[in-house]
Amino acid sequence: MGSDDDYVPAPLRRLWRIPETSRLGRPAALDVNQVVAAAVEIADREGLGGVTLPRVGKNLGFTGMSLYRHVGSKDELLTLMADAALGEPPSIDSRDWREGLRTWAYAQREVFRRRPWLTRVPVSGPPAGPHQVAWMEAALKVLSGTHLDWGAKMGILLLVSGYVAQSVRQSGELAEGRAEGQGQVEAERAYGRALERLVEPGRFPQTAQMFSSGLFEASPPDTSDTAASDADFAFGLELILDGVAGRVERSDA
Repeated sequence: MGSDDDYVPAPLRRLWRIPETSRLGRPAALDVNQVVAAAVEIADREGLGGVTLPRVGKNLGFTGMSLYRHVGSKDELLTLMADAALGEPPSIDSRDWREGLRTWAYAQREVFRRRPWLTRVPVSGPPAGPHQVAWMEAALKVLSGTHLDWGAKMGILLLVSGYVAQSVRQSGELAEGRAEGQGQVEAERAYGRALERLVEPGRFPQTAQMFSSGLFEASPPDTSDTAASDADFAFGLELILDGVAGRVERSDA
């Protein structure tokens, strides 16, 4: 009979760093940790588009083909990179589920803001790596005091995590699309003024009323891009947490 490890697919063994038995009888000159670290370094410097197997191999002094002994494909390399770059979650107080989930979301946002390429890694399935599972454990612990079932807890976890990733990705895309030297507040004002002239009240009455309301002219107390982005993120997150609160109340009843 084989060991339990024999029933774990090779990509998961590599993701969890379960050692492989060398058929050559000698240690390999390269391992999966070195490959992943080199790939993450490229992504941190140049974005996800700079990561290719030949490029990673070249940085390590090997051919791209030689990496297939350690990663099965480019997609697997991205999965390995995403888990490694995510890192361990912070310690979160789980006595208040709402505050705990808020802390969890902001902590994940900080990781994504440091490494925005993480938000562009294709999602091929549920959390599977040790760091991803650690973040999942932290969120589930936060929700452990509620009467939500496992399906609801997982749905909440995926919803909040998806919102965080989308928010960071969208902020980056909007910043790239703005005119050089133009901040978020200035861009929103220009957008509002232009659309106020273009949107016809007879065709779009509600939208026209919104643009003429002065919404886009209002200046927040702190007009920095960071403050505006933080306010937008907080607003959306609190809406999600309000929905979670309603579900928690129904499950408690």
